[in-house]
Amino acid sequence: MPKKVFVSGCYDMLHSGHVAFLEEAARLGDLYVGLGSDETIFKLKGRKTINGNAERLYMVKALRCVKEAWINSGSGIMDFEKEVTQLKPDFFFVNTDGYTAAKKEFCEKLGIKLVVSERIPEKGLPARSTTALRQECRIPYRLELCGGWLDQPAVNSLVPGAVIVMSLEPNMEFNDKSGMATSSRKKAIEMWQTQIPAGDKMELAKLLFCVENPPGTVDISGSQDQLGIVLPGLNKLNYDNGFWPVSVESKNDQETLEFVQKHIYLAALPPRRPGYDVKKDTHINAASAAKLAAASEKCWQAICKRDVKAWGAAARESFEAQLEMFPAMLTEEMTQTIEEYKNQVCGWKISGCGGGGYLILISENSLPNTIKVVPRS
Repeated sequence: MPKKVFVSGCYDMLHSGHVAFLEEAARLGDLYVGLGSDETIFKLKGRKTINGNAERLYMVKALRCVKEAWINSGSGIMDFEKEVTQLKPDFFFVNTDGYTAAKKEFCEKLGIKLVVSERIPEKGLPARSTTALRQECRIPYRLELCGGWLDQPAVNSLVPGAVIVMSLEPNMEFNDKSGMATSSRKKAIEMWQTQIPAGDKMELAKLLFCVENPPGTVDISGSQDQLGIVLPGLNKLNYDNGFWPVSVESKNDQETLEFVQKHIYLAALPPRRPGYDVKKDTHINAASAAKLAAASEKCWQAICKRDVKAWGAAARESFEAQLEMFPAMLTEEMTQTIEEYKNQVCGWKISGCGGGGYLILISENSLPNTIKVVPRS
């Protein structure tokens, strides 16, 4: 009797990369596909599907490698739980950007083998992704490496300090509200369409900051987001009692960016849950702010000296200082993912202000089932 194989996904704008992935999964047995609903995809990606539920389901079912397909009844990245529990597959097949600790735990509980795709395109065909097939948009994402929260006057008025950010090529589509400055990027796309225009980059970042924070805004979006998107390379944003940095130090040489790219990995986390409040039980204080500022300085120096262990230690110290002030940043899913990787890496922190997104891992060695990012120079 053939083994049962399950995969889950969006499969909007079906392309050869999707087909290669599904054919790879089908080599393990009869393939069953659970598609995320239009509503689920909108909540995860912050955008509507190009093709709706019925059309996506029709196309996937038409593939000869697929035995059966349906629209998952749940929501979020675990929208398939009911269907998989009923199906009882032998294998759950995922991409590296679809691998999470929650899926691993779910599979272990049900006795399902979790298999990660090698992402091999069909011979003679290019590697394809939905992101690449969408209208070509070169607006970057932003990754915060250390010091997050120091761009807020509530913190930097107690102790001056730096936020270290890196601009990323949009070579993949990061989930909405994942700590990758997706909200600021949407505003940038509204203004500039497909690429950052020529001109003074600091002034362009300031314009983006003002557009995202019009007069009357209560919760001001930190300027690390806009600066991290607009300024190329790696940047140390030095804050002192204000929303805008008093100075910026930049590293945009190939050697530095290649070093950072080589040693940084992202592990996907579940999205923020409805009603999540990062400021619950907040305890902002000078001692913790000073720890955060010190960690950021250590991080910058470690990267400049190409010291992976010191960089990892600084990332952990930064995260610990953040949690002292904002304990709601940490979730059970994050703790599970940290436990999975902590003995393999030099350090970790999370993207953005918590509740979901990505666990940032600093490692001397290659890490399986993780996402690689590309710095924008």
